[in-house]
Amino acid sequence: MRTEKFERLDRSNRTPSDWLAGWFQVLHLKQTYRKGWLERGLSDRHCESVAEHSFGVAMLALLIGRDVPSLNLEKVLRLALIHDLGEAHVGDLTPLDNVPKPEKVAREEKAVDVILALFPDSTALKADWLEYEAQETMEARFVKQLDRLEFALQGALYQESSDLDTEALIKKVGAGLTDDLVKALFAETLSP
Repeated sequence: MRTEKFERLDRSNRTPSDWLAGWFQVLHLKQTYRKGWLERGLSDRHCESVAEHSFGVAMLALLIGRDVPSLNLEKVLRLALIHDLGEAHVGDLTPLDNVPKPEKVAREEKAVDVILALFPDSTALKADWLEYEAQETMEARFVKQLDRLEFALQGALYQESSDLDTEALIKKVGAGLTDDLVKALFAETLSP
């Protein structure tokens, strides 16, 4: 199964600045498919990338998060943008990959470290990634809920525009939501 739109660019014969080299690694998220959709039978022609998913989560964070005054909206946006950064190197691992959660997190953290090492003063960005993974703050938990909502919304879009049956998946996501605002939005847009 092809899981990337294009092969990773080999820039080893060039000497870009570290920042630019890091940026090209981040951009690889635009080439990395959300593999779960491919595993469900969606063609790669229609499959979203990890970057498209992260953009969707960030837009939901911006549009919904501004209505929650107890949240630090800037932090919510940072978490939404960085939450899948490690997938630029490890790909979009799914349950079918049989990678235990601790190993998945370790692989992604190593990838995040490699990428962020190319950017000056990236300590705060690594802290944001760790905060999202730990799920101990209300901002991190809110972004996780938006991550699930975006997944369900994308599933609904695929159900409408292709032969992909995502109804059971959407219901499963809805059953796992805990944030009242996100649950209400889910019920308003995706409940039968």
